Amino acid sequence: MIPEGIAYGGDYNPEQWPEEVWAEDVRLMREAGVNMVSVNIFAWALLEPREGEYDFARLDKILALLHENGIAADLATPTAAPPAWFFRKHPQALPVDRDGRRLSYGSRQTFCPSSPAYREAALRITRVLAERYADHPAVVMWHVHNEYGCHNAECYCDVSAEAFRVWLRSRYGDLEALNNGWGTAFWSQWYYDWDEIIPPRATGAVPNPTHQLDWRRFCSDALLSLCKAEREVLREAAPSVPATTNFMVMYNFDALDYWRWAPELDVVSNDHYLRSTDPESEIDIALSGDLVRSLAGGPWLLMEHSTGAVNWQPVNRAKNPGELRRNALGHVARGADGIAYFQWRAAKAGAEQWHSAMLPHAGTDSQIWRDVVALGADLKALAEVRGSTSPASVAVVWDWNARWALELPSQPSESVRYLDLVRAWYEPLWRSGVAVDFVHPSADLSRYRLVLAPALYLVDDESAENLTGFASGGGTLVVGFHSGAVDTNCHVRLGGYPGAFREALGVSTDELFPLLPEETVTLDGGGTASLWSERVRLAGADAVTSYGEGPLAGVPAVTRHTYGEGVAWYLATHPDSSTLAGLLNRIRTEAGVAPVRETPAGVETVLRRGEDADYLFLINHGERSAEVQVASQATELLSGKGVDGGRVTVAPGDVVVVRESR
Repeated sequence: MIPEGIAYGGDYNPEQWPEEVWAEDVRLMREAGVNMVSVNIFAWALLEPREGEYDFARLDKILALLHENGIAADLATPTAAPPAWFFRKHPQALPVDRDGRRLSYGSRQTFCPSSPAYREAALRITRVLAERYADHPAVVMWHVHNEYGCHNAECYCDVSAEAFRVWLRSRYGDLEALNNGWGTAFWSQWYYDWDEIIPPRATGAVPNPTHQLDWRRFCSDALLSLCKAEREVLREAAPSVPATTNFMVMYNFDALDYWRWAPELDVVSNDHYLRSTDPESEIDIALSGDLVRSLAGGPWLLMEHSTGAVNWQPVNRAKNPGELRRNALGHVARGADGIAYFQWRAAKAGAEQWHSAMLPHAGTDSQIWRDVVALGADLKALAEVRGSTSPASVAVVWDWNARWALELPSQPSESVRYLDLVRAWYEPLWRSGVAVDFVHPSADLSRYRLVLAPALYLVDDESAENLTGFASGGGTLVVGFHSGAVDTNCHVRLGGYPGAFREALGVSTDELFPLLPEETVTLDGGGTASLWSERVRLAGADAVTSYGEGPLAGVPAVTRHTYGEGVAWYLATHPDSSTLAGLLNRIRTEAGVAPVRETPAGVETVLRRGEDADYLFLINHGERSAEVQVASQATELLSGKGVDGGRVTVAPGDVVVVRESR
């Protein structure tokens, strides 16, 4: 089974090093408190040097060595990096880009997801691996593939075109339904034969938006099909061993609809890396962690992050003092029951030789190593936190279909970006210490008091009814501009904006006035707004704030509507951060939503709830010490000390975790 307590480790790639290094590796792993590592992720070429010929001697030794030293293995199928011999034999399995260029092998994930040859080879190596190690005592979890879609989310080859047509037949049934669904009467795009349909390759003008949206859906499903196929092979060989694959819920990846992926896994895992230009990356860690916990429906595993610099941004800088610890424990606070890094030992060769690791190039006489050892001790002290949950009374609606549709070409403004809007609404809740779940628009909302939909441009009828029904049943719903505008086929909902939410919000808009970059408008209640404005007409709602100047002066910008037993708010613009924070704090206070704990500014406050105790995480991102009121019968887990007088002090840059018995 997965190690007790918080799992700790990283990607272990001993095949990159001579065998005499391995003994030192496991000795240092034990010193650092490592109890689980991921192995075999990129070892296909070594396991199968020629088609159908296998060499497991190296992996046998590695797994035996780990087991002898009490270190569990998350054993990966090596299918993310097919060997050169495979592509020489099956060149048609190489992916084709949007411009029609067939890519070459020589890196990782250079395969077409729809290639029958790739699927056959991947399932073959998976089956041989699973049958050999199904009962190995070191193997506690299967690691399916690695970062699906990271480099090959889309392939535009003829094989993919045929697979796309098969997917479309299943979705639409017949060509008439597809033509109506895609609106192909526009620009003479009507299809009379399935073979006329191709992927949305590079063309002279803007492609059909529904064509593009269905392509994104297909590409996500094509990779999911591969994941499920490997998982089934593993389950057949070892039904009691859980399987995972590493998601990438992070700022620069949106290729997969993880709401569809998460139910297919026994354990949800995530990879998360920071944007070097983000001045408050702790907010990104929190948002990602809350989203992954919501996908998992509970605790999850952080499969990869970095001890320091990455190697793939324009400028790659080391982390600041204390940042490694704050980052890791920030993920634990948001539900991670495992903390792992890429990778264990920093590579001296290859494409990621300048990526940081747990054991850096400088060796053990380094700050990173000292931080890694200290973190291992912290995670051991937090063992009892494992399995605890994170209760929330606020939900933020997140939908990959809406994100894909919003960011298609030919929108009213290309400056409107999905993640930017969600983060802008999430940030005031984070600063206030309000617990947040993310939900699919069709989710059961009955346990929430407040539901926010910052950017639900696309919504199907059932989901729209679910959200408006939440408001009419007594909840508070807040909807952002340009939401509800199109249906599941990306067709505009006629009759006025915001489409599906018009009645519940008690407003109607006939014209949109997106703002130019750097353009702002004043609001009569104070503050400014940017990015968007629209001509709103009240149809039952009350104006809370109106535009203060320009052609829309006096037109409502924020409205409130009593709807059934609840309330529905509409933000028809994008207020500045201070104004937005004040507005959302007012709304959540009216909805009866309180912070986890009142804490000073700069202290991130997160609660995990166990069977008989609460675990309060206090992370001080500020430059001053902060005092926080806690229960009188409490213990600081990281120090092992009791709390004196019901107050704890959190030093600048420090983390305190308090157990409050119930």
